[in-house]
Amino acid sequence: MNHAHQSSPLAPGTHSLTVPHGAARIEQRYHVAGSGPVCVAHSGGPGIGWEYLRMPELEERLTMVYVEPVGTGLSGHLPDARDYTVATYADLLHHVVDQLRQPRIHLLGHSHGGFVAQRYALDHPDRLATLVLYDTSPVADAAFWSAAVAAMERFERRHIDSHPEVAGYTAALTTPLGALTDEGATAVLRHIMPAYLYDYWGREKEFGPARESLRMYATPNQGEGAPFDVRPALPRITGPTLVLAGEDDFICGPHWAGLLTGSLPDAEPAILRHTGHLAHLERPGLFADTVLGFLETHGAF
Repeated sequence: MNHAHQSSPLAPGTHSLTVPHGAARIEQRYHVAGSGPVCVAHSGGPGIGWEYLRMPELEERLTMVYVEPVGTGLSGHLPDARDYTVATYADLLHHVVDQLRQPRIHLLGHSHGGFVAQRYALDHPDRLATLVLYDTSPVADAAFWSAAVAAMERFERRHIDSHPEVAGYTAALTTPLGALTDEGATAVLRHIMPAYLYDYWGREKEFGPARESLRMYATPNQGEGAPFDVRPALPRITGPTLVLAGEDDFICGPHWAGLLTGSLPDAEPAILRHTGHLAHLERPGLFADTVLGFLETHGAF
């Protein structure tokens, strides 16, 4: 993307602003593509490069604003790695939203970005027109991670005969990424990427380049804080919310989506069949139709 003229915060291209964090000031980048109503997208991780979340099908009808999370890419780094928390990312997201000078925006959060989006919706409900929670959960406690490990073990058993390399997937999933280099963390992410898709090997020619382009930054995984859990607060998110999940997502699948839809006052569930954790790559047309149909129902167009 080209660098955009900074006086126009929604011009296509890359933008940068300097935001306060404690006594420090941090560079926060974001990227704009497409045209139409403004939808801000926060990628997952923590620490995954934002580029995997590009959604060209949504850019055809929306002005997509992709946050480049602090601690990744060319955005700045926090002085204290322990501060990479959901609360910090929600605060940094608010500076981006303010920069856009829009009365209200649509907000899409994927995976860990969905944690950030939920926290943002609780802190700034007046800034949102709609909320899209994409393959995420209202909780990431010990039980959540135990379920993810068990699901990865089942994935290994299912595929080990035809793809022996999956034997190390569960160990890789539980690797403390914050102790690695960026290159080491990236290697772990790329190694286990097939588990995040419904049928990676059946479409390897299509998904291989996406796998090789993934980037993981280690430092954001050093964040310290209580396990994420906003379940008691969910009824306060009263705006229209699309809860979208892949039926075969091993980490943030229908069970966790059900916890969201069961507690959000105005939630619309969308469980996509034959889809894992990356519906916008696996079934881009269906994914876009689902999101755009929801936004249209709620007056975006």
